Amino acid sequence: MRLLVEENLARCFMIKQFLIKQALKYKAKDLPKEQLAMIEALVDKDPKLFETIAKEIEALKKAGKPDMYAALDVMKKYQKQIQALLTQK
Repeated sequence: MRLLVEENLARCFMIKQFLIKQALKYKAKDLPKEQLAMIEALVDKDPKLFETIAKEIEALKKAGKPDMYAALDVMKKYQKQIQALLTQK
């Protein structure tokens, strides 16, 4: 039974990762492929961080802040964590 639960959790995680990647590709369709690949790799390293970032950006947008400013404010907040991911191998 425990193995079945673990398998289902793993499948849910894989589906979630796939959906995140598809959303990223859709939103970042104008980015060069190299940059898109780099962003995908970062999301793969710490998906929870980027989920938190997305939620905070959405909250600021709902509060009336323009998209660009909301994204910049949140990305500044998490700049050190993102830089740490960039330096990881």
